[in-house]
Amino acid sequence: MSTISIIGAGGMATVIATRVAKAGHQVEVITRDTAKARALADKLAAGATVGTYAKAPAGEIVILAVPYSVLSSVIADFGDALAGKTVIDIANPVKPDLSGLATPHDSSGAQETAKLLPASAHVVKAFNTMFGHVLAKGGRLDAYYAGDDASAKAQVASFLESLDLRPLDVGGLPMAHTLEALGLMMIGLAKNGAGSWDIAMVAEIG
Repeated sequence: MSTISIIGAGGMATVIATRVAKAGHQVEVITRDTAKARALADKLAAGATVGTYAKAPAGEIVILAVPYSVLSSVIADFGDALAGKTVIDIANPVKPDLSGLATPHDSSGAQETAKLLPASAHVVKAFNTMFGHVLAKGGRLDAYYAGDDASAKAQVASFLESLDLRPLDVGGLPMAHTLEALGLMMIGLAKNGAGSWDIAMVAEIG
């Protein structure tokens, strides 16, 4: 199995890291707060390691598991250390009042992230359409992803499959805008129409 680096140690980072470790991958946790990273790594108890913030991650796949509001500053801290990496952006860039997306109308959070990364890094949008507590329950959920680089997408698809998720390619990176809108819609659905956060988006493929 491969090394997966996760930048962040919050709720979603913890859920993803736990599932990654259970799948047999080596997990590297990286945060500004080393003690917080160590606490998560120790909780995983599967040979997880703590990386050095702003230095090159060990994994070929790097998961950005931080809020969209701090994403640009985190990327700036790492700079060229993310060169050549496949970067998974999981953020849902929603406005605080949930009235819409906090991105330019003709772009997406993932596309804005890609502009900040080294040219040799490849962004793939994934995980943003799943609620953390639903992902934590296990089971084969649908994992929608988008990206421009075919090799990076194939790498992410294989990774998602290894987590017992069903990878579903929705197209190029501009489609991340649609995935982020879907993430916002699911929040609205949970708060209103569904009356429950225990929901997941399922694609019926005949």
